[in-house]
Amino acid sequence: MPAHLSESLIYRNAWGTDEIRALFDDRPRTRAWLEILATLAEAQAEVGLIPAEAARQVARACRELPLDAEFFEEVRRGYEATNHSTLGLIRAVQRRCPGDSGEWVYYGATVQDVTDTWMMSALRQVADIAERELRELDRSLTGLARAHRDTVMAGRTHGQPGLPITFGFKAAVWASEVRRHRQRLREVRPRLGVGQLAGGVGSLSSLGPRALALQRIFCARLGLRSPAITWTTARDVLVEWFQLLTLIAGTADKIGHEVYNLQRPEIGELSEGFVAGTVGSITMPHKRNPEIAEHLGTLARVIRHNTGLIAESQVHEHERDGRAWKAEWAVLAETCLAAGKLLALTNDLAAHLVVHPDRMLENLEATRGFVLSEPVMLALARKVGKQTAHSLVYEAAMKAHEAGRPLRDAVLAEPGITAHLSPEAIEALFDYRQHTGQCAALVDAVVEQAEERRDA
Repeated sequence: MPAHLSESLIYRNAWGTDEIRALFDDRPRTRAWLEILATLAEAQAEVGLIPAEAARQVARACRELPLDAEFFEEVRRGYEATNHSTLGLIRAVQRRCPGDSGEWVYYGATVQDVTDTWMMSALRQVADIAERELRELDRSLTGLARAHRDTVMAGRTHGQPGLPITFGFKAAVWASEVRRHRQRLREVRPRLGVGQLAGGVGSLSSLGPRALALQRIFCARLGLRSPAITWTTARDVLVEWFQLLTLIAGTADKIGHEVYNLQRPEIGELSEGFVAGTVGSITMPHKRNPEIAEHLGTLARVIRHNTGLIAESQVHEHERDGRAWKAEWAVLAETCLAAGKLLALTNDLAAHLVVHPDRMLENLEATRGFVLSEPVMLALARKVGKQTAHSLVYEAAMKAHEAGRPLRDAVLAEPGITAHLSPEAIEALFDYRQHTGQCAALVDAVVEQAEERRDA
């Protein structure tokens, strides 16, 4: 039985995706490490640091090594016997190299040369997946904004109805946030594409007189750039990556919160697309729970929590600090898995979101016109000034609250208002659709921006 839910045969798909799991599970990770070792040997032979024939044999052994249960057990025993992160792997490879070629395995390199290089390769692939998912989410949210450009609903502040907006306006705000995450992802990509080959303290002292050339060849063959200087203790890029995942998760969580709240039957303005067979409760058969929205909140909390731990790794002592660096191992895969699942679920939510325009209008009407106090005040302000208008409408609103009357009735009964606004003018002010401000124009701008980006 796996100790972590992300590895559970039953629950694993709630905590990650197979696509990202294929980067971080033991077998693909070890296969990637072995490819790095093979590439290192070949690059070292190219600069004359190790014998060419030995390099060929080491590379062949790394690439042809079967990753079976016997091999992993051997590596595990080697780790536990030495308490060194990769010595068990080195010895397992060495034993499979012909002659004395195994003496040249991992020559002059250190643990982080392999693990950091692999990490950057893996994160670059995660970034590819994140960009694809964010692009699709941008498209779905922009589509919702376009379709509901004029769908009037209550805009809420402090949890209470404030003024009319449109649902397209709300979706456009979401889309613009997602678009900024896409920009942030593009900006961080170059910093994710840097390999590591620096030796024990980062000075490349063990890698011969052509160490810098070796570093360039090694990184280039793995599709990475060589660093300007070692980043063994400079973990700012990793912290930046986790912070970006936190920002993305926050947006998804916010969208989920909206759906979670607006799906409440007493509000009923949005709902997740229902999948036949989904069971909300084993005790209350009627339930249709916002399962996706709820799980987005769970995954976002995991990501935020893990980002706090990774922030600790930025503080290293001297030229290597296992306390800070090894903490990354605990949450790197888990966080990327959670982010991948979160993005997939957010796309599912957006693509199948059900909007209920009639209920949105009903809820506006249920405010008995109080959300239109601002347009009434502004219309009156043109006659008597803003502060006086505020006082008059405020008094009318308080009287209406106390009497349980619609605001319109209270306004029509207020001589200080009707002396300046005719009953016909007051009646015209109480049309919710006329008071969404610039929502339509703002939606158009977000949609136009999306079309321009697509054309570009």
